[in-house]
Amino acid sequence: MSDHNPLVIFTPSGKRGHFAVGTPILTAARQLGVDLDSVCGGRGICSKCQIAPSYGDFPKHGVTVSDTALSEWNEVEARYDRVRGLKAGRRLGCQATVQGDIVVDVPPESQVHKQVVRKAASSKPITMDPATRLMMIDVVEPDMHEPSGDLERVADALKTQWGIAPVTAPLTVLKALQPALRKGKWQVSVAVHHPANSDTAQILGVWPGLHEGGLYGLAVDLGSTTIAAHLCDLTDGSVLASSGLMNPQIRFGEDLMSRVSYVMMNPGGDAEMTGAVQKALNTLAGDIAAEAGVDPALIFEAVIVCNPVMHHLLLGIDPVELGQAPFALATSGSLTMDARDIGLSDVAPTARTYLLPCIAGHVGADAAAVALAEEPNTSRDLALIVDVGTNAEILLGDASGVLACSSPTGPAFEGAQISSGQRAAPGAIERIEIDPTTKEPRFRIIGCELWSDDPAFPSETRITGICGSGIIEAVAEMRMAGLLDASGLIGSAEATGTPRSEPTGRTHAYLIHDATEQGGPRITVTQGDIRAIQLAKSALYAGARLLMDQRGVDRVDRVVLAGAFGAHISPKHAMVLGMIPDVPLDKVQSAGNAAGHGARIALCNRAARTRIEEIVHQIHKVETAIEPKFQEHFVNANAIPHATDPFPELAKIAPLPNVAFGASGTAPGEGGGRRRRRRG
Repeated sequence: MSDHNPLVIFTPSGKRGHFAVGTPILTAARQLGVDLDSVCGGRGICSKCQIAPSYGDFPKHGVTVSDTALSEWNEVEARYDRVRGLKAGRRLGCQATVQGDIVVDVPPESQVHKQVVRKAASSKPITMDPATRLMMIDVVEPDMHEPSGDLERVADALKTQWGIAPVTAPLTVLKALQPALRKGKWQVSVAVHHPANSDTAQILGVWPGLHEGGLYGLAVDLGSTTIAAHLCDLTDGSVLASSGLMNPQIRFGEDLMSRVSYVMMNPGGDAEMTGAVQKALNTLAGDIAAEAGVDPALIFEAVIVCNPVMHHLLLGIDPVELGQAPFALATSGSLTMDARDIGLSDVAPTARTYLLPCIAGHVGADAAAVALAEEPNTSRDLALIVDVGTNAEILLGDASGVLACSSPTGPAFEGAQISSGQRAAPGAIERIEIDPTTKEPRFRIIGCELWSDDPAFPSETRITGICGSGIIEAVAEMRMAGLLDASGLIGSAEATGTPRSEPTGRTHAYLIHDATEQGGPRITVTQGDIRAIQLAKSALYAGARLLMDQRGVDRVDRVVLAGAFGAHISPKHAMVLGMIPDVPLDKVQSAGNAAGHGARIALCNRAARTRIEEIVHQIHKVETAIEPKFQEHFVNANAIPHATDPFPELAKIAPLPNVAFGASGTAPGEGGGRRRRRRG
């Protein structure tokens, strides 16, 4: 053995340093800042600090490692191997000590900041560094000669063994502390909540010995129409269960402004809506824990993202100021509070809640979460990110700056306000194609992979309605098949050449499916449905155009469709409809529920919270409600795809038939057409 302190090299980080013989590998890792996990504080109990020593010649590092470079197995490792088993070649970093030059590999499962790939929406990793972590400590027993409280000795142990100080504990933890310490023989596991921007940590839970029940958190996207949540393991970031439900506030108004109006006209209406959404959130927490088989008392943190009106109603703040200029928020900053303050009682009694910051009066924490997930501020090309929902959030930007606005699209994209519309559920039509020659439709429903014209399509299949992605495809397919003109008018049977164009008073409807003989519904696309989709898509496009005007561009480099609904939209059909600006189809991508993923990132990485709190101050808000050009963009966007903007990329893949049905004298479309002509 050399007479100098041995060299210890860690892979994959490449960090290295010289350490005295007998230094535990875990100690060396901590001193070098190597990503090596440990919950038990080096007692050989948790096994999270497993390492894989490497032996042989390492010319790159200039060392030769012998099999005596680490200490022999000790009784602690042998016991752990007997009881739980260690993988071949693995050692416990807290037990193996340095005896000579050594190369040590830290496997992925032993890294604190494990890389967790988000579900299909994106391959971007989440670096694990949650605000709430499990730590095991040895606490000094009480002494008659040195009197101090149990909490004070726990605080001392956290300071000396984990470097965490100062710490506090709520009454719930104080009540459990003494029994846990004595049952664990002065060895306990504690759940410690330590946000990146806080000097003080808080103990949220305590268990005797090594707690193996897990710590969990909720990432919640609280939308106007739906509430979606992910239950995440706070040790590795994995999603154990995902669930959602309708926002019960919808009975007070389908869109945000109608809910603000309800508050204005009904004293106490805000309290009604606050109670309804808090109860729903609590129900969702209990349901998702049951689905995952997790004790809800082990849910110690929730991160929530929502638009400004939902933000205020969740917190019990009157949203009336958001319904009138200058659209002032009660607070735009991030908030950390007790989960019980927002009615979350079916979780740990000490659970904490973090709400992301809002960007401005009509651009909320959900848009901030999208910015956190998609990072337009680091993009090399000009990206338009559209979070499609009842209230659409739109971001446009690149590394030189980001613009944001919200657009009141309404609930039509969610299947509401549509004659045969429904939520995305088994039995709902989600895909549709219309033959441009025969004008006959074929479709796919949620819950069945077969198309309706497939001979194997089960005849007993219950077709219940059409969901948001289905209605978008239906309208776009009708336009491509010549059933619908650019102004949005449905042609008659004589004009279109198909009896599926049925008269409905002064307008027409297109029949997709008739199951009345089987006791099912008759699914049509009516002129009213077309109008609802036109209004929604026009608001969306107009918002995007406003941001493009501010940026001084007529084109964007790529479009990202976000939102749970956005994940199911066909880019081609969205462009035919004129929902999004013209770009090559391969430049349109889906980000899934980006707001929900942003909530997950903030749940799993405390530094991300600091990052988004800084980013929101750099995003420039454009207020659609007071921009004079919004109305002009809105009217021009009523046409399908658009009255004035060219769509050259769309023309390459889907040339649209030049049909016009205005002679039928249908009021809605004709009126829109005349307005466009006057402006154009």
